[in-house]
Amino acid sequence: MPILVFVILLFLVPLSSPCEADTREVLLAAYSVPKEVYEKRIIPAFLHQWKQRTGETIQVRSSFAASGAQARAIVGGLEADIAALSLESDLQQLVQAGLVTHEWKLGPEHGIVTTSLVALGVRKGNPKTIQGWEDLARSGVEVLYPSPKTSGGAMWDIIAIYGAGLQLGNKKGLPESASRDYAVDLISRIQGNVKVMDKSGRESVTTFERGVGDVIITYENELLPRIAQGRPYEVVYPAETVVVENPVALVDRNADRHQVRDIAEAFVTFLHGEEAQQAFAAFGFRPTNDAIARSTAATFAHPPHVFTIASLGGWDRVFAALFGPHGAWTKAVEK
Repeated sequence: MPILVFVILLFLVPLSSPCEADTREVLLAAYSVPKEVYEKRIIPAFLHQWKQRTGETIQVRSSFAASGAQARAIVGGLEADIAALSLESDLQQLVQAGLVTHEWKLGPEHGIVTTSLVALGVRKGNPKTIQGWEDLARSGVEVLYPSPKTSGGAMWDIIAIYGAGLQLGNKKGLPESASRDYAVDLISRIQGNVKVMDKSGRESVTTFERGVGDVIITYENELLPRIAQGRPYEVVYPAETVVVENPVALVDRNADRHQVRDIAEAFVTFLHGEEAQQAFAAFGFRPTNDAIARSTAATFAHPPHVFTIASLGGWDRVFAALFGPHGAWTKAVEK
């Protein structure tokens, strides 16, 4: 090749700088609700910590979507190195697909990075006098929650209704089978008042903020920061509600392929540490780190009859009872 042609080609072909070529990055795929806390607080803090500890400049990219949709995207080829989802059953999809191969539940707090409670958001002054689940089944009350077909948050909402129905039936002195029928009927009656089912919890809150509906069933952490900012609605805690548990895990296959396992593992560890847990608490999430949970306990409400997914028999049993082909919510929607 003549020297002149070589020199011209050298100037025409863009060359990556050594910094660009050497910069490693990880992809965090998360459910939509904690978008702000990750982007504003946690990711910048982690990048700073990693730089101080190792001297390496890295990038953490993020993707946010409804939890169920996000899980399916990862299984379908979204090359996430870390998955932070709304519920265990979504994360188990990645396990079943062979993407998460380690025992993620053996990590800190059994892999649960934050908790929350399902609560009710009502308009300022609570004009429909909403106090509990039965009020959502009254005539003339318009209810919002997202679709359980795409949203993990919606599944928690339905589980809260179901578990509360079991407790309410028990309080009425009903036998176990009748309490179960009562819970199923409560789901059906509330579903009959549902005005809109969006794809995600975040979209559902946006719809509520546009003035649609009288009450929204959602995570308390979707309501508390907005109320603190002066939004014109209030949070109501039913006496019976479920503890929401949000898991996070390294996606082994992708992290190894991208050669970023060390970064991804450090990020997951960072999420359980005090700095990230304090950030979660500041955005309305209940921390799972014991020290931060104790120091922030007074900032959260404590309804008298909270229950967990384990107390209802675990995810497999609950999923079949509510969202399977013959599940209570499935039948309620069909009806």
